[in-house]
Amino acid sequence: MNFILKKNITGLDFNASIGTADDSDFSKKRASFSYGTDIDNGRGNIAFSAEYSGQNNLSAMDRDQTSIAYASMANNTPGRIDDNNPNNPDKIYTANSGYYAIANDGRFNLNGWKKFNSDGSVSDVNLGSNVYNYYCTDCDSINLNQFNELQPEFKRYNFNFKGNYDITESDSVYFETKYVRSDATNNFQPAFFFFDPVNTVSIDNAFMDPALRKMMQDAGKTSLTINRFMTDTGLRVENDTRETQRYVLGMEGTIASEWNYDVYAVYGQTDLKRENENNLIYDNYINALDAVKDENGNIVCRSEAAQADGCVPINIFGEGAPSQAAIDYINVNLTGTSVIKQTVVGGNITNSGLYELPAGYVGFSTGVEYRKEESAIHEPDYPKETFFNSLGEDHGSFNVKEVYAELSIPLLADLPLIRQLDLDLAARYADYSSIGSATTWKTGLNWEISDELRMRGTYSKAIRAPNISELYGASSETYFGVDDSCKLDNLNNLANSSTRRKNCAALGIPGDFNSNYDAASIKGELSGNHELDPEKSTSYTLGAVFQPTAISGLSLSVDYWNIKIDDAISNIGAQDIINKCLDSENGINNQYCALITRDPNTHEITLIQSHSLNLAKLEASGVDFDLGYDMDLGKGTLSSSLIATKLIRNRSYDFQDDPTNYQDYAGTSGTPEWQANVDLRYTLDNWQAKWRTRYIDSVDLYTPQDLERNANPNSLMDYGSYFISDMSVGYQFDNGLGLKFGIDNVFDRDLPFGTIGTGTGSAMYDNVGRYYYTTVSFKL
Repeated sequence: MNFILKKNITGLDFNASIGTADDSDFSKKRASFSYGTDIDNGRGNIAFSAEYSGQNNLSAMDRDQTSIAYASMANNTPGRIDDNNPNNPDKIYTANSGYYAIANDGRFNLNGWKKFNSDGSVSDVNLGSNVYNYYCTDCDSINLNQFNELQPEFKRYNFNFKGNYDITESDSVYFETKYVRSDATNNFQPAFFFFDPVNTVSIDNAFMDPALRKMMQDAGKTSLTINRFMTDTGLRVENDTRETQRYVLGMEGTIASEWNYDVYAVYGQTDLKRENENNLIYDNYINALDAVKDENGNIVCRSEAAQADGCVPINIFGEGAPSQAAIDYINVNLTGTSVIKQTVVGGNITNSGLYELPAGYVGFSTGVEYRKEESAIHEPDYPKETFFNSLGEDHGSFNVKEVYAELSIPLLADLPLIRQLDLDLAARYADYSSIGSATTWKTGLNWEISDELRMRGTYSKAIRAPNISELYGASSETYFGVDDSCKLDNLNNLANSSTRRKNCAALGIPGDFNSNYDAASIKGELSGNHELDPEKSTSYTLGAVFQPTAISGLSLSVDYWNIKIDDAISNIGAQDIINKCLDSENGINNQYCALITRDPNTHEITLIQSHSLNLAKLEASGVDFDLGYDMDLGKGTLSSSLIATKLIRNRSYDFQDDPTNYQDYAGTSGTPEWQANVDLRYTLDNWQAKWRTRYIDSVDLYTPQDLERNANPNSLMDYGSYFISDMSVGYQFDNGLGLKFGIDNVFDRDLPFGTIGTGTGSAMYDNVGRYYYTTVSFKL
């Protein structure tokens, strides 16, 4: 039951479901209850519903498939020549590989790479036989999957109350209230130091093993910088509490014969509280790290001022070395809040029989609406710098006043090959406080050729104004993992590197630049953009619906769609910013190069700014298919459907000054050329069985334009085609009780090789595995 859309609800409905995964402890629970009744002899109706849903955390380490560490390692085949052949890739996606220069135990380079043992002593890092940059295979490397979360922990509570009452025979009032609370917990990488001078210990550190001190003395070192994940001081945890409330009050009815009206007011508000746990305080950590012995032989913080402020020295020599007291001293929990508000007031009048034409009645609708959007983010006022990225405080609002009209005109009827021909027209004028005025419109044609065949088409112009975050988002600090495309090794891997070499040289980067600095993360800045223009779209569709009388129960629809968005608003990823800066045929004076700051001496990137941008345009087109067939089978009924989409084009034109330069994304990760769902439902008396199979076509991990520059970047070039099937069997008792047993991912289909199913382009794949559930329902 759709609680919101259904006007009158009567009776009681209860539903509860619980399930668990086959190869982990992951589980989900859900329960819902609704009740509605008529009041005052049917003049009104009130209804209430409540729902709970929740699930526990699922870590990548909880499943065999997602627990293995992979890295792209250099192809070191003896005598290899880069011939740009995909069968001879530059890099090989290799299992049991990862960083050796940083780990939970602490790593440093002193006459070779060393690690700390659990007792604080030092031993050599086993690098194995395959080393590339700071990665190695079958060696002492860290498995970063320990920090990856496949499914977050959350609980959600949803309450709805609605009612309507006829105040006259032709007029009624209605109202709706909604309250939703969700509590979610997400775990992230802990604080870490990777070639960061902050994590430098002196030779007189009180926790240092004497053997290490001797090694430093022999090497003439007085300090040591340690690369370390601070996992033993606590993962970074984000607890989000989101509360949404929504109220609707309206009145609808009849003004005069055939004229209906609807006036309404809506207010909604979402409050978010974000608590960040285990946030490392830099000043406290620096003081705690500088540990010495006092005159009594006690280990204390060197700074007397820090001692007076409660400083607790910390031992980082080996995993598990920090004391709880030190952990409590260096970490803090901080809370930020945000609020989003929406106010809507509007009304419309409609007449489905405005005027009678020979082909039927003209339908008309018009209305006005006022909408205000407000958003504010408040960050904690904490006086010290912490590891958690500094977030800016967003404050912004805009309002829009709209007037619209729709007209449905029957043009022809009851003619040869024209059973009915209708024209639909719609227009909307909007006045935005942020971008000014805009007019959008749409026209559509429905042509019913016969009882069996109908054609349809639309053509429309629309806009999308930038939202508050895109416009007013304050500057926030972050860190990006990127690969500098101006490095000599990266340029040498390209079959055609002339454009990038030219642009790298124009940036002042020498031809032999090959720094390995980008093995560490690079500082970034996220923000909105006050200079954004609205998106402007042009779209059209053309389709047909066929329901042959000769085959009862069969229905087929095919629709072609095409959309172009000029000045498309997009947030570009850090790596794409670097690449797009260098791929412009018009040189480095483009909007992407302007977002990158390099050190004038080392030529290394020191800052990447990522904010909303207007691309030149986006283009997409495809065909949707919908096939349905119902038939009697045995003593029961079989219902089947096939819904599929064929993606023909998905292009991004990224340069305003070069509208011929584009990237083809059709058939790449996140945008497969084919997607399909097949549904079967068999009903026999009180029994019902369902089967669903979902298909995702194979996708490439590189665009055709990427492969033109380098045809053999990696052994991992695509995700293979993907099928996943779900099934359920249920029985509905005559007393209203229902039982259903189901299995999602019946055949325990693995994720495509190379993904854990959490990225933007890979979240469409199931990362839970086979999942069993039971549902109990009751209707009265």
